[in-house]
Amino acid sequence: MRSGRVFYEGRVVEVRGGDGGGFTGPGGEPVEPSRAAFLPPCLPTKIVCVGRNYAEHARELGNATPDAPLLFLKAPSALLGHGGVIRLPEDSSQVEYEGEIGLVIGRTCHRLAPGEDPMAYVAGVTPLNDVTARDLQRRDVQFARAKSFDTFCPVGPWIVPAGDWRTLEVRTAINGRTVQRGRASDMTFLLPDLVRYIARAMTLYAGDLIATGTPAGVGRLAPGDRVAVEVAGVRLENTVA
Repeated sequence: MRSGRVFYEGRVVEVRGGDGGGFTGPGGEPVEPSRAAFLPPCLPTKIVCVGRNYAEHARELGNATPDAPLLFLKAPSALLGHGGVIRLPEDSSQVEYEGEIGLVIGRTCHRLAPGEDPMAYVAGVTPLNDVTARDLQRRDVQFARAKSFDTFCPVGPWIVPAGDWRTLEVRTAINGRTVQRGRASDMTFLLPDLVRYIARAMTLYAGDLIATGTPAGVGRLAPGDRVAVEVAGVRLENTVA
């Protein structure tokens, strides 16, 4: 079952959908897809991102693979729903896509006990695009501005169960051409380890997002591009302007 959020008939509606394309509201009433605008599927207090978690991506940017997860935060005001428009800011001349597996936290998580399963705290997964102003990232050294422009965090449209996380894969396409493909099993720091590591430093709340890192193949976005990120059969599509 897929869960998400739409703006429908003047209100925000929590919806569930199957694989057939239709979806229903909280009382089981049908929601007309053509009249619903997708919103980000969760409301995070924070978006925790993991840098250089695929060795090949670290190499393509001339960086070493870190010895421990490299964490940074992305502003929640950057969130954008499925079908929304990524806006290229005049402050940057090099805005790039980064398709990622997004983890959505399902319940409060902090300093897990040894032997606890970190994935038990995950509500599900969703496609996420960690849009980045690469020139500003290099200039600023720290990542906050380059990662947090409005519309720089497309996510959704659905949250789906993680299932066997080892089989998860992310794929990014620009104008129908595949440019990125990466598996969770290829990450330097695996998904359960990321949840445990982050929760040692900060309390994770229901709805918080973890952007788990992008595989090799990042590249520039241009006005008119259509960018799609797919995870676990869920496809996130946005245009660029």
